[in-house]
Amino acid sequence: MDIRNLTGSIVALITPFDSEGKVNFDKLGELIEMHIEQKTDALLILGTTGESSTMTNEEDDAVCEYTVKRAAGRIPVIAGSGSNCTQTMVEKSLSYQRLGVDGLLIISPYYNKTNEEGMYLHFKTVADAVDIPCILYNVPGRTGCAISEKVVSRLCTHKNIMGIKEASGNVGYTAKIAKYVSDDFRLYCGNDDVAVPTMALGGSGVISVSANIIPRQTHDMIAAYLEGDTARATELQLKYLDLINDLFIEVNPIPVKEAMNMLGMEAGSLRLPLCEMESSHREKLRQTLKNAGLLK
Repeated sequence: MDIRNLTGSIVALITPFDSEGKVNFDKLGELIEMHIEQKTDALLILGTTGESSTMTNEEDDAVCEYTVKRAAGRIPVIAGSGSNCTQTMVEKSLSYQRLGVDGLLIISPYYNKTNEEGMYLHFKTVADAVDIPCILYNVPGRTGCAISEKVVSRLCTHKNIMGIKEASGNVGYTAKIAKYVSDDFRLYCGNDDVAVPTMALGGSGVISVSANIIPRQTHDMIAAYLEGDTARATELQLKYLDLINDLFIEVNPIPVKEAMNMLGMEAGSLRLPLCEMESSHREKLRQTLKNAGLLK
């Protein structure tokens, strides 16, 4: 499936685990079907929200293969293949490409920070190696380093780099890289709380954590903006802003998995070093779900 013109709500899908801490493929299948039914525009698996950093390569491949087969061309599948080792990111990217994903999310190196040229080569090496579209992932709060505007300007013309997921939370930075948006290079919001403002700067959609629990509302918000109904998009952004904020009351994906479990969606447990929420945060999240009309 060609995703180079992808717009809309892309869910940063959680990975459900069973009572033994193993990947719950039955539940994963249910979530895929739910997102198709609720009009989510694409699935992003094995990202930050998908806890891929705590999963084995074999588990990553299994989730990727299962998702592609279950989606069966009905919804695009993007896989997070990032690593702080460029060669590892190449190997993972080629593996997911062979398994049939429609695109890749590739992250800047973390822990072993690099200089400008190393950052450029990190992404270019992967994009040169694959034949499917790649989305750059800028999330300095996680990686400790940002993709500079200069590096974006160099990468945006690469034939296999289709866009950037911007999750710095810095609207000033977003505005600077927005100048590189074109039919061949798209901007995707990586922070649910500024999805509509990012759209105003030329964004094509959102890669969303909150879409795990409000998939149709997130789709409708982005669709409204793209269709020119900014008032409706703004209304939805503000209506769910408290919920969006509380999904980050602790480090992602702890709150969203807790919320899904509260809603009976059986997301399962977390893997260390992620652990259960503090009780006070749990009660705050529960009340926010009630206020949003999602929980009685």
